[in-house]
Amino acid sequence: MLNKTVILLLAMGSLFLAQTSENEKLSGKLLLDSHIAFNSTYSATGDESGSTPGKKSPLLAGVMSFLVPGAGEAYVGSYWKTALFVAIEAAAITTNIIYNGHGDSQTENFENFANQHWSAARYALWTVTNKVNPGDYPNLFNDAAKTQVNWDVLNQMERDIGDYYSHTLDKFGEQQYYEMIGKYRQFAPGWDDFGDENTPYQFGDPVSSRFTYYSGERAKANDFYSVAKTALIIVVTNHLASAVDAALSASAYNKSIETKVSIESKNIGFYTEHSPRVNFKINF
Repeated sequence: MLNKTVILLLAMGSLFLAQTSENEKLSGKLLLDSHIAFNSTYSATGDESGSTPGKKSPLLAGVMSFLVPGAGEAYVGSYWKTALFVAIEAAAITTNIIYNGHGDSQTENFENFANQHWSAARYALWTVTNKVNPGDYPNLFNDAAKTQVNWDVLNQMERDIGDYYSHTLDKFGEQQYYEMIGKYRQFAPGWDDFGDENTPYQFGDPVSSRFTYYSGERAKANDFYSVAKTALIIVVTNHLASAVDAALSASAYNKSIETKVSIESKNIGFYTEHSPRVNFKINF
């Protein structure tokens, strides 16, 4: 144990003597010689750490904003952009919900109007009376009162007529059923203010008032749905725009602030002190 202590003391003495300059002679006084030792061995090393904890991930920022517009901007610190993207998102979603609701209500209204005032049986009766030989389609109706239409026979008759009978009527209740009866003139005889099977009508003749009214009501529903669709497009676009902006903002953030953290080491006498050092570089 003693030998080890001696060796350690000799090593420390050698280090001390090696770092003492020729002009710095020891005086033999403890206080003065200690000061000389401290001054002669004081030094600083370079950086020991190059980490940059202040940087932001463009990928993370972009993903955050793609999922929730404005989130990536908040992560970067662009809070006014966060507010902007959140406001656009909220307005677009609200508009989509409201106008989809308006469209659904309007659709229910015009479909109820059609169910009350338009009849496939009236349309079929007028057509078989005025456009074809009735004997060619004996199974056009499913009942003697001619109130129930055989849809397959009706569609075949429409195809056979051709001319301005450009469409075959979809079955009752389907979306195209409600669109066709208020869009194409071949279905005008089905409205209850048209007349009966003996009422003359040629393609290009004025349609009835209920046909016109129904067309307008259906157009209103389409307009509501169009606004809702536009709002949905804005929602999707807002997600994409926010994602791109967040990624670019993170990249710009990293370029504008370069943070360098280091540990400075100082040898004082026979021991070493470590102290953190932070350097900031701001680029304009």
